[in-house]
Amino acid sequence: MKDGLIVSKIRNGTVIDHIPAGRALAILKILGIKGVEGHRIALVMNVESSKIGRKDIVKIEERKIEEREAELITLIAPEATINIVSDYEVVEKRTQKIPEVVRGILKCTNPSCITNNDPEAVTKFRTRGRKPITLVCEYCETKLTEEEVLRQILQ
Repeated sequence: MKDGLIVSKIRNGTVIDHIPAGRALAILKILGIKGVEGHRIALVMNVESSKIGRKDIVKIEERKIEEREAELITLIAPEATINIVSDYEVVEKRTQKIPEVVRGILKCTNPSCITNNDPEAVTKFRTRGRKPITLVCEYCETKLTEEEVLRQILQ
């Protein structure tokens, strides 16, 4: 095909589209995919997109995304769409939104924060910015930048 991509359709599974360029490998890490699980996976990186300039796409045969995984994906790929495919057709198309509150997923970077000193305290961040993502700790007002969020998710 001239000026097109040849990536076969998947019969059943998930297609994650509109991932910012270069972050598809981070998506695979979030999903715990190392390549030995036996799922057929198509990974397309740095392709042109009229919506976001350049993007990545991940197709995973026979795998559905869980809600917690979707939340993590949203934090590093806020424009991403998660498409559930059944019998070669998209049966559900989800556009995730960055949550107003992020609980228990990220760690506060302030060593004095109660969440780092009390084992029962659960982290809670409020979203202060979406482009780029900025989160603020509910307890100590420490800011997390998009780069810090990405770093923590990839640890």
